[in-house]
Amino acid sequence: MAVESRFVVIRNGAEVETFMDKKTADEYDKMLDMADSLSSILDQSSLELTEQTVEDISVFLAKNREDILIALQAKKPKVEKPKAVEKVKAVKKSAAKLQDAS
Repeated sequence: MAVESRFVVIRNGAEVETFMDKKTADEYDKMLDMADSLSSILDQSSLELTEQTVEDISVFLAKNREDILIALQAKKPKVEKPKAVEKVKAVKKSAAKLQDAS
């Protein structure tokens, strides 16, 4: 007999999604919390949006929160280091370790 752990995200008494690991379930739940907060903000706007449109926009913004924060200049974008630089650092570190061992 196999035993499986499942993590279920429940909203308003209904199961929304089931996950196999807690971290993913927590991230999804947090995203839904953000979407709820964003929905409240959109509901206060003077725009005439359907309930479905508000929900879709809120979920989209919550799922893309990192890009949104960068666009709002609340967060700096990650700068990708060239792989060659990382290789040089690794080689220097290895050489230093070899020299220390001598």
